[in-house]
Amino acid sequence: MQPTQSSRRILLPAKAWFISATLAAALFLNVVPLGHFQILPDWVALVLLFWCIHQPHKVGMGTAFVLGLLMDVADASIMGQHALAYVLLAFGAVGLSRRILWFHLLEQALHVLPILIGTQLIMLAIRLAVGAEFPGFLWFVGGFLGAVLWYPLTYLLLLPQYRPVERDETRPI
Repeated sequence: MQPTQSSRRILLPAKAWFISATLAAALFLNVVPLGHFQILPDWVALVLLFWCIHQPHKVGMGTAFVLGLLMDVADASIMGQHALAYVLLAFGAVGLSRRILWFHLLEQALHVLPILIGTQLIMLAIRLAVGAEFPGFLWFVGGFLGAVLWYPLTYLLLLPQYRPVERDETRPI
């Protein structure tokens, strides 16, 4: 398989402040009151999944647990529901990160889809275990929409790493 032009490019390291800002923006998007749209993706899960795949040494299960607790408080849901789901998401993403990054973006989206649906299934199982009613199959559209958004989200979150650097013509890289 011939590497593409974009895969040959060496990216600059992601800044910790940018990772934190994108996770905070995702948290904000999750808590914005938009009515009862069930088809919206879980932005925190999607951005957390992205950073766990692209920066597994900087973002992991600890970050996922803290974000999960924040989402539990913000969503007024069962304490630990999001935390458990996000920790398992981070565990799977960090474990599969090297494999997923070998594929092109459309194929990465196919790997991301079961992780997002699995996260939703975990949250659904916890809700059903404590007596909540089934929200309907429309609730799973958010996971599919998250997989569709993987392609533009990847380009958007990698933009700061594509900054031009001073080229030294004597360096081979």
